[in-house]
Amino acid sequence: MNLSATVEAHPLLPRIEQALDTIRPYLAADGGNVRVLEITDDMVLRLELLGACGTCPMSPMTLKAGVEESVKKAVPEIRSVEAVNVTPMSEQPAGQTGHPVSPAPVPTPQF
Repeated sequence: MNLSATVEAHPLLPRIEQALDTIRPYLAADGGNVRVLEITDDMVLRLELLGACGTCPMSPMTLKAGVEESVKKAVPEIRSVEAVNVTPMSEQPAGQTGHPVSPAPVPTPQF
């Protein structure tokens, strides 16, 4: 893991990494991961979404409902979690609002 010296020495990093390790298997199952980039002075955790998480239209939801909840539960000192490379759901291209669209049904052949 390539962390800056300040992040690597941050006293909260081991607890943050432990919290992230609890959700990494779920991210990995979909081809993704996260990397800690920064812990700001006002206790904002900045992450980079890796692999499929970096381009998935569900990433904003995963970030808030999965990653942020896990981190804040384990490390209450963290006030919020941000990803540097996620497009907010409100800015997703048309048709990619985070809700998958079911394909049109395939007609059953008549025999």
